[in-house]
Formats: sequence, C-alpha cells, structure tokens
Amino acid sequence: MVLDRRKFLKTTLGGGAAAAGGFPMIVPSRVLGADGAVPPNDKINVACIGVGSMGSGHVRGFLQQRDVRVVAICDVNEAARNRNRDAVNSAYKDKDCQTYNDFRELLARKDVDAVLIATPEHWHTLIAIEAARQGKSMYCEKPIGVSIAEAKALREAVKRYGVVFQEGCQQRSDQRYRMACELTWNGRIGRPETIMIASAGSGSMSPIPEEKPQPVPEGLDWDLWLGPAPYVPYTPMRIARPPGAGAPIWMFIHDYGLGSMGGAWGIHDVDIAQWVSGNDYTTPVETEGEGVFFTDIRDAVHTWTVEHRYANGVKVIHMDLATAKRRSEHFATGSMASVILGSEGWIYVSRQGMRTHPESLMQEVIRPDEKRAVLSNDHRRNFLDAVRNRTTPIANIESAAHGEMVNQQADIALRLGRKVRWDPVKEEFIDDPQANRMMNRPTRSPWRLL
Repeated sequence: MVLDRRKFLKTTLGGGAAAAGGFPMIVPSRVLGADGAVPPNDKINVACIGVGSMGSGHVRGFLQQRDVRVVAICDVNEAARNRNRDAVNSAYKDKDCQTYNDFRELLARKDVDAVLIATPEHWHTLIAIEAARQGKSMYCEKPIGVSIAEAKALREAVKRYGVVFQEGCQQRSDQRYRMACELTWNGRIGRPETIMIASAGSGSMSPIPEEKPQPVPEGLDWDLWLGPAPYVPYTPMRIARPPGAGAPIWMFIHDYGLGSMGGAWGIHDVDIAQWVSGNDYTTPVETEGEGVFFTDIRDAVHTWTVEHRYANGVKVIHMDLATAKRRSEHFATGSMASVILGSEGWIYVSRQGMRTHPESLMQEVIRPDEKRAVLSNDHRRNFLDAVRNRTTPIANIESAAHGEMVNQQADIALRLGRKVRWDPVKEEFIDDPQANRMMNRPTRSPWRLL
C-alpha cells in the first residue's frame, strides 16, 4: 500500500525522543517474549481501529480481558473515538488511552501488539496489510476485503510478516456449529451432498430519495472515510442507519461491500459452508445464480440464489432469507441458518439452535479418535490465546481469504448474469477475461495494493 504520509510519520513518530513524548511509556509485549510470543504474565497491548457500533462492542469485550490493555483508539469520527477513549480511561481509572484520526499514525507505534479492525469493509484490506507490515497481529472483522485481489494480497501479507490473524466469523466459536461440523465430518449423515444457507435480509426495497450534497459534519474526516473508494460528496444517508434497519446504508453500496450476501451477514454462512464441507483451503469450481439489485444509492444485490459447485462434489446453495423460506421448509422459522443435506440424514443449525434427522443425532458423542474441531467457545479469547502462544486461530487467514473469494465469485456471476468457472489452483476464472478483470477494483489515489 502506498503511504503518502511516510515521511511525516518518520519525522514525528520514528525519532526516539519525539515518539516517546507522544505516547504512554508502555513496554511492548513482544520485546519480552521469545519468537514474538507474549510472556505469560504480561499484558497484550491492543489498539482498536474503527469504533462504530461493532467496534465499540469489541472495545467493551477487550476491556473485560484481564490480560489485555487497550492502549489506543482510532476512528475518522471524532465523537466515536472520544467516546470510546473515555470508556477505556474510565475502566482503567487513568488517562493513558490515546486517540488517532489516521490509522497509519497508530500502527507506527512500537508498543502495540495487536489491533482490532472494525472499519467499513472497503478499508479492511489496506489497514490489515499495513498492520501486518508493522508486525501487528489482528482481529479483522468480516469480510476481509471487497475483491478477490484484496483477499489474495492480505493472505500474502499475513504470511510474509508472520502475524496472527483472526477473522470475525464468530460462528466457528459456537458449540452448535462445531457439533454440526463434527457430525458431518464423521459420517453421521452419510456423504454431504448439498448445503443450503440463508442469510439475513437486505431490508426494504423501497427507493431511498436522492440527497443533495451537504457540508461534512464537524469532526468527521470524510476524505479518509472514503479512502480507496471513489470520491463522492458527503450526504447523510450514505452513512446513516435508518430507524429499525439492521445495518447502515453504506453496507449496500458496492463501492464499500456486497450487502447482505457478503459482509453484512452472508460471509458468516458461507464461512460455515466452507468449514463443514471441508473446503477451507479451496473454492468452488463453478458458480451461477440470479438476483435482484437495488437501484437507488444502493447497488448491492437485494435478493439472490447462487449455486456453487466444488471439486469434491458438494453443492452450496446460498440464498437470502426470504428466498430460502420459499424454497425449503427447513427455513420456516429463525434466520441466518445452514442446512447440511447428506445421503443418510440432515442437520439444521443456526444461532438459535439445531435440528437433525434422524433426531437421535442430537445425542451422538464424537469419540476421541474421530475428527474434532478446534475447541473455541469465545472467538475473541481464541484470538488472544493465539497472540500469546503464537498459534493459529480458528478463523485464520486461509479460511478468511477463501471465504471472501466465494462471495466475490457469486457477486461477479450475478453481475455478469451467467455461469463462471474457476481454477482453484491458479485462483482465476477459466477462459473468462471479463470475469478476471472484475477480480480487482480500481482505488482512489494515493491508496493502492502493492
């Protein structure tokens, strides 16, 4: 990534006394640990980048961890960063937590061990790559980017710099999803054939009235909020969360993400489909589907049915919740669910519970000699333990990168209106220059992937 403020950071942050004068004197944990590990009795210094509704929840979560010290808050919204700084300082009964508008200044700090990234989706990859370059482990909210090229680039950076990476797909740390995987992996429903997944809805299709550009509110760095995305004048609705809405409007604007099918909710369900079908380290070989797109300020897909076919014979059918309810009685109640259909039975699993056929599967016990999932009942804790022990967390960079590729394949197939074929080894579309051009997105200067 091009960092146009590198000279500024070198001058203001990199020069010994100048740097020390601006920050609390907290000894970085990695200085004291072997091979980058955090010593058992030392605290993990965590900084939080992006502290809106999701990020604020993580701040509160990290404050509850006895072996963590939240040392910094970064957000382009002054009110959000000050509110979270005050919460941190109140919890620690001091005034040591520092605030930043620009993530590059925060990541230049040498005393930060790990960072939370919970910004809008179009920023995830560039911030995460710079975090890796600076040697910071990271908990990055889903999805990890907005293109196949970004997924590849982040995977390369995490591996190159050897940092710990956890994606915020917390269903992997839910006992119900773990049980569904173990039952499937150990043949309790025979051979897995089809996985149907239903993602939460996209909200109302009613048109959003066009807004005229307005002055940027005081305390909001609009240019930095947009970052690599195309420049547009500020309008309140672009970043608003309408009353009763499950997500802000920006989530359904293609410049910033894929809507419900991707980051807002769908990546959770795709992640489970990848995990339970044994495809964490690969991607579908064919993808096709149909969908209806928003046509106002929003331009992500609203309703959809996408079918993915994998080399191991598994088919994944991804739908919005309303479509899934019409298609299968399995989805009659609840939301955000997966149904694993095998040759000898099926499993329904959601955040609300499980059902199986035969019902006796609910009492099955997985033996010690059978295939087991990593035991994680707390996604954030799983990440912190990985940082401390230099182990691989449950939602690592491989699963994150491949899950993102699956959603991007779906979006590309829907926008092209036809089937696309994929080479999972070369990680490119087969004999399809048009689809391959859509694997990357142009970025606004000075931001770009290296």
